[in-house]
Amino acid sequence: MAASCVALAALSLCLPLLLLVAWKRWRRGRAARHVAVVVLGDVGRSPRMQYHALSLAKRGFSVTLLGFCNSKPREELLQSDRIQIVGLTELQRLTVGPHILQYGVKVVFQAVHLLWRLMCREPAAYIFLQNPPGLPAIAVCWFVGCLCGSKLVIDWHNYGYSIMGLVHGPSHPLVLLAKWYEKLCGRLSHLNLCVTNAMREDLAGNWGIKAVTVYDKPASFFKETPLDLQHQLFMKLGRTYSVFRARPGPLDPATERSAFTEQDPRSGTVMHLHGRPALLVSSTSWTEFEQLILDGESLPSLVCVITGKGPLKEHYSRLLSQKRFRHIQVCTPWLEAEDYPLLLGSADLGVCLHKSSSGLDLPMKVVDMFGCCLPVCAVNFPCLHELVKHEENGLVFEDSEELAVQLQMLLSEFPDPAGKLSQFRVNLRESERLRWDESWKQTVLPLLMDT
Repeated sequence: MAASCVALAALSLCLPLLLLVAWKRWRRGRAARHVAVVVLGDVGRSPRMQYHALSLAKRGFSVTLLGFCNSKPREELLQSDRIQIVGLTELQRLTVGPHILQYGVKVVFQAVHLLWRLMCREPAAYIFLQNPPGLPAIAVCWFVGCLCGSKLVIDWHNYGYSIMGLVHGPSHPLVLLAKWYEKLCGRLSHLNLCVTNAMREDLAGNWGIKAVTVYDKPASFFKETPLDLQHQLFMKLGRTYSVFRARPGPLDPATERSAFTEQDPRSGTVMHLHGRPALLVSSTSWTEFEQLILDGESLPSLVCVITGKGPLKEHYSRLLSQKRFRHIQVCTPWLEAEDYPLLLGSADLGVCLHKSSSGLDLPMKVVDMFGCCLPVCAVNFPCLHELVKHEENGLVFEDSEELAVQLQMLLSEFPDPAGKLSQFRVNLRESERLRWDESWKQTVLPLLMDT
């Protein structure tokens, strides 16, 4: 009797799922132009997956973009009638029990929740999945693909286990389990995309996975910012952040001036201020550069804008506030999504401290900077040469001392148009760099058509 009750209960649970699967397979023929794009992270901070969604929509696909909705995505996504954003619930970390139990509960919840969200949507011809994070998303998306006839496309940005290894160490049981899972489930996809040739070779040689390199490319809105728009941005930011405001001094009341630009009240023409500071977009402090100026070097003052956010931002902001710089101002602004490309297009130099946990991915920040023809100083790691060409579009450094030397060299005659910094910018302008959508059309779209 008990066995009969158990069987009946199991049947009652499975029957709705079986009916849903049958209904989805019946509808699949109507969904050949529908794609699900899955990010088990913040959609607003996942530009590459946003770009996938926009390119798919531009080619006539209807797109369901699933992910956490912690920050605002690009306005183009919100306005597109072919893209629907479906929020996933983010389970906050439990505060009781051992760490492995907390992690296990989170994984189970995410698996069930993602499965339910995918099964309740229109069946998709393809499921595009960002990895990392791939646990438990790879297995869930593969399972849904089996039930509904969808083809799984994994976009490898990095290895999830290597990121976990930064926290727990490479030999931790959780890290080893994640690596086994990633290697096993990664082979279940129909198509694999990756961000560098180094990652493609590693996937093939060590994981037995054949992938196609799809380099990150800047979207069309990353470009040099015209002077009038620079002025508008500086005046806007100056209402909140003092580093963008004009220095005190005798001014024509009719002249509108920022720390970098001024607008002629009669003609409306915007010009760079004589003796303006250099504007750097970065994520570091500038103690060595300050000392060079104090030692008498002919260098401009600096306004350093630290972008992005993270768990240590407040900590480093407090440390910077304790510094008594005389020639360097540091600002950590909150930027609207539409203002970030304008800021990059207005800057004089970018500095990138990104170091890959696997040594196989490239910094998206530098891709965006190059889209704005902004020269870069970047810290070295194994595959950086696929993006930054030393002495051509920027400089590569190993430590803070070498960075200080590079800054001294690049800014010693700022803003001389014949200087090396200006030459890097000219090289970036002259290089024929495909934008994301053009590159996607050439590399990804043919793969979808072939399958």
